[in-house]
Amino acid sequence: MTKPRAMIFGHIPKLPPRAALWVMPLFLSCLMSGIVSLVNMFKNVGWVENFIHMWFSAWMLSWAVAFPVVLLVLPMVRRLTALLVDVHPPQS
Repeated sequence: MTKPRAMIFGHIPKLPPRAALWVMPLFLSCLMSGIVSLVNMFKNVGWVENFIHMWFSAWMLSWAVAFPVVLLVLPMVRRLTALLVDVHPPQS
């Protein structure tokens, strides 16, 4: 007897665990590029007419660069983190 798959909502099943290797960087790059481009755009041009359109355009370009960069540098960042942080859980 097989266990029923977990669902996101409705009849859409959740992705398998291995998908986390690209889903997490996708969300991270989306949020970071959006926030940084918003702050940078506001600092440089202020709240002007068409601000949202200009920001969204800049954000999409930033995200197109950020996602592949995150995928490339994430293994190096994990190794650097392991140099500084004891990643092994304490033994009981």
